[in-house]
Amino acid sequence: MNILEKIVSVKHKEVEERKSLYPVKLLESSLYFSSPTVSMKKYLLREDKSGIIAEIKRKSPSKGDINPYVSIERTSIGYMQAGASALSVLTDKDFFGGSSDDLRVARKFNFCPILRKDFIIDEYQVIEAKSIGADVILLIAAILTPQQIKQLTTLAFSLGMEVLLEVHDEQELQANLDSGIALIGVNNRDLKTFEVSIDTSKRLSALMPKEVVPVSESGIDQPALIKELKSYGYKGFLIGETFMKSSRPELVAKDFIAQL
Repeated sequence: MNILEKIVSVKHKEVEERKSLYPVKLLESSLYFSSPTVSMKKYLLREDKSGIIAEIKRKSPSKGDINPYVSIERTSIGYMQAGASALSVLTDKDFFGGSSDDLRVARKFNFCPILRKDFIIDEYQVIEAKSIGADVILLIAAILTPQQIKQLTTLAFSLGMEVLLEVHDEQELQANLDSGIALIGVNNRDLKTFEVSIDTSKRLSALMPKEVVPVSESGIDQPALIKELKSYGYKGFLIGETFMKSSRPELVAKDFIAQL
C-alpha cells in the first residue's frame, strides 16, 4: 500500500466517525453555511495580485514536521498582506497535522478565497467544507473516478463553492475535461513516489482547454519559476513548503512576491 492508498484508507474511517459526531443538519446550521463565497478563479485572474495560492501546512508524510506550531492568524493575514491571491489550508489531521479549526481561523481573519486542502472522497466532506468557511474544495483525480468527481463537483457548485481539480498526468486530465471545473491544478509531486518535477506542469499545459484557469502545484521555490510557468499559460501557483519551512512564513512570502 503506497502513502496515497494509506491516506484514503484512514480517511474513509475518519469520515464515518465525523458523520456520527457532527451530523449534516448540524453542519448546515453553521454561520458560514449560508454565507456568500469568494471566487478563487476571479482572484487568480486579477492583475493586482500575484496568482500565488499561499498554503498553511504544518507537516507532510514526506518531510515530517515543517511548522507544527504556526500561528494561523498571523500567517494567513501576512500572506494576504504580502499580495497572495488566495489561501490554501490543510485540514487533514493524521498526515498533515491540520484541522477544520485551522481553516475556521483563517476565515475569521480574511476576506479572500480559501481552499480546503484535504482528501475528499465523500459528499459529507463537501458540506463540511462549506460549514467551516471554505470557498473552494480540492478534488484529487488519483483517488476518485470521473463519475465521483462530477457528483462531488455538482454538490460543491450547488453550495456556491468552486472546485480545484488536481491531476498528475495526461490520463487524469483527459478523463475529466468534461467535468465543468474551471480550475485545474497540476501537481508536480508524484503522490506515489513524492518526486517533484516542474516538467509535469509544462507537459500538461498543452492539453489545458482555453476556458480553464491552470494552476501549478508543488516544487515552486523561486520567483523565476513563476515567470517560466506563466509563459506556459499558468495563472495560479500553489506554494506551501517554500514559505512554511521558515518560522515566519508570511515574511518569506512577502520577499518572494516582492521579487516577482
